Amino acid sequence: MRRLKPHRSAAACFLAAALAASGAISAQATPPPATRTVDVTETIHGVEITDPYRWLEDQDSPETRAWIDAQNEYTDSVLAGLEGRAEIVAELTALIRRDSYGTPTAGGEWYFYIRRLAGEELGSICARRGLDGPDEVLVDPDSLSEDQSVTPGIMGVSFDGAVLAYSLRKGGEDEVVVRFFDMAARRDLEDELPRGRYDEVVFEPGNGGIYYSRYLDEGPRAYHHRMGTDPALDEEIFGSGYGPGKGVSVDLSDDGRFLVLTVWHGSAARKTEIYYADLERGCAIEPIVNDIEARFHGPIGGHDLFLLTDWNAPNGRVIKVNLENPVRDAWEEIIPERDAVLTSHALAGGKVFARYLADMIPSLEIYEPDGEPAGEIGFDSLGNASNVAGRWDRDIAFFSFTSFHVPRTIYHYSVGARARGVWFRADVPFAGDDYETRLVWYESKDGTRVPMFLAHRKELSLDGDRPVLLTGYGGFNHAVTPYFSSRTAVWMAHGGVFALPGLRGGGEFGEEWHRAGMLENKQNTFDDFIAAAEWLIENGYTRPGRLAISGGSNGGLLVGAALTQRPDLFGAVVCTYPLLDMVRYHKFLVASWWVPEYGSSEDPGQFEYIYAYSPYHNVRHGADYPAVLFVTGDADTRVDPCHARKMTALLQAATSSGKPVLLDYDTRAGHSGGKPTGTYIEDLADQMLFIFWQLGMPAGRAGGGEAARGQSH
Repeated sequence: MRRLKPHRSAAACFLAAALAASGAISAQATPPPATRTVDVTETIHGVEITDPYRWLEDQDSPETRAWIDAQNEYTDSVLAGLEGRAEIVAELTALIRRDSYGTPTAGGEWYFYIRRLAGEELGSICARRGLDGPDEVLVDPDSLSEDQSVTPGIMGVSFDGAVLAYSLRKGGEDEVVVRFFDMAARRDLEDELPRGRYDEVVFEPGNGGIYYSRYLDEGPRAYHHRMGTDPALDEEIFGSGYGPGKGVSVDLSDDGRFLVLTVWHGSAARKTEIYYADLERGCAIEPIVNDIEARFHGPIGGHDLFLLTDWNAPNGRVIKVNLENPVRDAWEEIIPERDAVLTSHALAGGKVFARYLADMIPSLEIYEPDGEPAGEIGFDSLGNASNVAGRWDRDIAFFSFTSFHVPRTIYHYSVGARARGVWFRADVPFAGDDYETRLVWYESKDGTRVPMFLAHRKELSLDGDRPVLLTGYGGFNHAVTPYFSSRTAVWMAHGGVFALPGLRGGGEFGEEWHRAGMLENKQNTFDDFIAAAEWLIENGYTRPGRLAISGGSNGGLLVGAALTQRPDLFGAVVCTYPLLDMVRYHKFLVASWWVPEYGSSEDPGQFEYIYAYSPYHNVRHGADYPAVLFVTGDADTRVDPCHARKMTALLQAATSSGKPVLLDYDTRAGHSGGKPTGTYIEDLADQMLFIFWQLGMPAGRAGGGEAARGQSH
């Protein structure tokens, strides 16, 4: 029987034992707890909609809490009786309980980073003097909470490295408390920013003050805080008039002269605005650009602002703006648009680093400030190269590389010498040479060619019965490329094929690809995903009973739509922290940020296409749905967990297949992680065990081949 999580009721243990003894746990799950229905009917733009589970939107009501407890006990009772869980936990533990380091942030002679050693549950904030100095723990998470529910993160580092701004996150909330650590005294300063949603903290030269932005109910605001004073007295310097759904970020030139503020019109905004102030001259904040519907963003190098923009360049280009004369006529294009997509850029060592994606293959190219080419950083295989992290005035920068079969390696790079070295390489017991990653192309419903990465054992035989795990994202201009994960490693070790398509709505081919999968074109994203499943079946990889799909957040919406539109295609679905009720999504938490991406049902034209694909509104009573596991938690303050609660209840009542519809609801975790390592392993094991069970894979042994095949449930 599986080890119970601390947030679950022990009653599930006794229920699981009884079910196992009676032989009730088999291919079909026992009936779920009954959920009361209370029909709430409303007419939206002439369409009458009835919602029977509106009452589950109230997260704190006693009835909702009792319902959550009953669902968790039911999920535990089903999964606890399955064989092979201990083996999956052991495999994941061997991969995950290894030393782990984050990419460093430089300040003065120090490098600051997150480090989690193999035996630790949470990461610590550490510092190292120079590249090769010993690790020094600055913030130990074990001292922050008795239940290991608080995790630290780096928010900013002063130019001289004398002060560290760090966050404290409870559970998986997006909201944090910000504290400040004095490196000379090796203790916290008295300053503390109260719990809220913050952007990066930027220090003034001399460390007498900081600039930061915070997201309030009424909208984003930027502030100046004088160290040693009450944050309640912080001066609001920018943001008045911007309402919910907008974001503000703050930057400061190294000499403290120029303040730059960027306004985001929603996540992956189609429009941004840039403002600046010359603080040395006491000038007011003035616009650089606020009248163009395009994205502009970028860092300051010296007195120049290096802006990546899609203005008249869907694939991206870089424009240099001199902050001493930022008028538009003086802007200089230094990196023009080309066929490859410029996904991001950064500054280090007086150079511009541009990260490109050409037909899904990444590259890092280096340019002088005037746009002259200055080198390239190449890679030996398909994978994911991160953007460069560095500072304009420092020679050393950092970047990382990973792939499905290559654990993440962090490199340090000397800009002057054009030489790289390994700063940290994950020591993971995984035989990467036994596996391969391939890029294939397939046609979507409308004939559009879509790329897809496939990872599996080398020389895999295709017999139409391979277990396949298909995942994707397809939103917010985010490009997906191969990455190493313990889930993928275990999946491939058991003979599975991992599939990751680059769906429309993402940023794989620039802004045009993004716009082809947003707003009224969102159905293209789902069509691309469904076409990927059909291609895998038609090309002899698998069959519906051996095909599982998974996705989280916007990817949760993706698999929710695939589940309701083509339930016949899939054997199992894992849907984590999802958006599912798209008619009401914009009413919850920070979802107004996403209206530029999805639209809003309050608009008659947008309501029509949103309602047509909204997973919650397209569940058909009596349909033969595959097995589904929903995952969410109370501390998700980004995507309201009511989506998963309501969809669980509705699907449990609607499905006629007899296959399980389960909810794994963590009363402490949320969207932004924050779980102790042991809990993370247990939760991931649950998800994998669920898929193995439904696809007929023997979870107790890895090795692939015939041993990994069986009958689906």
